Amino acid sequence: MVPQGTFLMGSSTEESDRMDWEGPQHSVRVGSFLMSQCAVNQVQWNRVSALPKIDIDLDPDPSYFKGDRNPVERVSWYEACEFCNRLSQLTRRAYRLPSEAEWEYACRAGTRTPFYFGNTITLELANFSGEHQRITTEVNQFPPNAFGMHGMHGNILEWCADHWHENYMGAPNDGSAWLSDNKNARRVARGGSWDVASSFCRSASRSRYLPDDRRRTVGFRVTLSSDN
Repeated sequence: MVPQGTFLMGSSTEESDRMDWEGPQHSVRVGSFLMSQCAVNQVQWNRVSALPKIDIDLDPDPSYFKGDRNPVERVSWYEACEFCNRLSQLTRRAYRLPSEAEWEYACRAGTRTPFYFGNTITLELANFSGEHQRITTEVNQFPPNAFGMHGMHGNILEWCADHWHENYMGAPNDGSAWLSDNKNARRVARGGSWDVASSFCRSASRSRYLPDDRRRTVGFRVTLSSDN
């Protein structure tokens, strides 16, 4: 369980390597919720892909890098949502992608530093910059944060529910996903990946992709409201 709380979302103007779309930094109140401790791995994806179709077909083995405990990747935002919907139908619980605010709150786990383990990142703490033979690593290979979350810096970017906005002006302050009227809008992905510099793995760093993009750097983890 990720406990409820209030945090400062985004980066301050003093943070090194920040981008303008990480601001303005603002206070967000997040209710308690459940989040998978790791990104969805390839065994989990394969099992859920075999469940009855809700809206779209799922490739049972889409990943470029192979490994049962490695994160699934090369899945679109739509396919990640289909996974959540199939899992929801099986369990009768409403699984979903996290909002961008929930993702950052869970990543920070009460910290305000660029990374949940401090101001700097090392290869003993995360998979980034292509230094682990330019491949993904197992989803729980690196130490968890204070909320028990593994791999939120590097290894694989993670889809969020939100539509992309160029900054946080007008963003919700209740932890909900920020959507727009454009259903084809780019979607937010968080966390950095195995092939990017450390600056793109910071807690506040944001990326965006078209919802039908499939990349070997993007996967996801699932979330469940605590009252569900």
